[in-house]
Amino acid sequence: MDLFLFEFASLALIICLLGFFNDRVTKLTYEIALMLFSAILGIILVLVEWKFSNIGTIKNFLDKVEFYDLEAFLVKGVLCFMLFAGSCHHKMKDIKNSIRHISVLAFICTLLGAVFYAALFYGGTKLLGINLSIPVCLMFGSIIAPSDPIAATGILKKFGLPKKISFLIETEALFNDGVGVALFVCFSGMVAAKAGASQGFFEVMLQQVLGAVGVAVVVTGICFVMFKYSKNNILRIMISLLNVSMAYFLCEHFKFSGALSAVICGIMFATLRSKFMEDEDTEEAESFNSFWETLDGLFNSMLYVMLGLSFAIVLRMDDNIGIVIALSALAILANLISRFLGLSISTLFMGKLPDNYDKLNFIKLFTWAGLRGGLSVALAMSTRPILGKKNEDIYFIILGCTFAVVFFTTVIQGLTMTPVYNKISASVLAKQNKAS
Repeated sequence: MDLFLFEFASLALIICLLGFFNDRVTKLTYEIALMLFSAILGIILVLVEWKFSNIGTIKNFLDKVEFYDLEAFLVKGVLCFMLFAGSCHHKMKDIKNSIRHISVLAFICTLLGAVFYAALFYGGTKLLGINLSIPVCLMFGSIIAPSDPIAATGILKKFGLPKKISFLIETEALFNDGVGVALFVCFSGMVAAKAGASQGFFEVMLQQVLGAVGVAVVVTGICFVMFKYSKNNILRIMISLLNVSMAYFLCEHFKFSGALSAVICGIMFATLRSKFMEDEDTEEAESFNSFWETLDGLFNSMLYVMLGLSFAIVLRMDDNIGIVIALSALAILANLISRFLGLSISTLFMGKLPDNYDKLNFIKLFTWAGLRGGLSVALAMSTRPILGKKNEDIYFIILGCTFAVVFFTTVIQGLTMTPVYNKISASVLAKQNKAS
């Protein structure tokens, strides 16, 4: 207990100090600032460790950062609550109105992005004289291809993008997790040469999606009846927590997509509340929404600081740091190109684009808005037992390159999102004026 309190207090201290500094001085987007400054802090600590190796406190702290199981914290811990918080303000009718766009982006674009990324990374590593197998590159592509729902709902919604564009970015990120996980299951099975290798993508996809939908519908239906007839605000919040955690647990147990079930639970809850609780007290509704918004903010703060500090792991890879740095540029470039190519093909199936966007400007905007985050890092960390000890160099390459992509998309693309959108918006407006 003392150790837990110390770790929690240390994390809270870092969040508060960095957040206060940003609030008073730099005034960057909150989540981006936490990741950027905690990464800088991690780099400083590693440099101090290298210079003064006899300082045991710093070494012990960095050891704890290195061996902290981010996958357990995120995928097996707070992810379901963060996805529910991000989706519980989207109603089913909003999804139906954009179902074609969402489906194409979440399914086709993610699949194409993973394959294109694998091909580019495989070719790039061959040119650099590094031998990575095609299954390993495909597995890496499935880690990088899906845009991150936590980054989309936590960062991009703060940039004042048009409602339709912002909604499409958020919902794509919320739904493409299921596709990414199905791809990861297929390709990681190929790498591990286990029975999973024989499972086709569509077989895994059906199992993941249909199972998640079934569990989410049943659990949410039962929990919402309790929610509707409860008059206690605290009990209502507990019921919503039970709803998403139980659905996620059952999906993980039966090998369905827990992430997708959490999203569906959130959307169903929002839909059922608007349909069957029109007379819901305003104060009660605000209390419910405020709780989930606050919980999402707390988990986001913890996650982005942990992600930033985790960059110290890459710097401590003494034997592999040169390779990782060389491949990081390739990883970032491959991410942008594969996202652009995936969107280029996907727009052929999307019909009319929102807000009268032409295809080229839509592709540019969504390429730059495709942020990656904690989910990619957690999946990358989960590859260590799959690759085994004899392929630990490959694990460090995947982890280091994933960190590079996450940092670039979150910090660089995140900080430049507003000027990029303004430039693209001006181009769209100019084309519309010219056409008229």
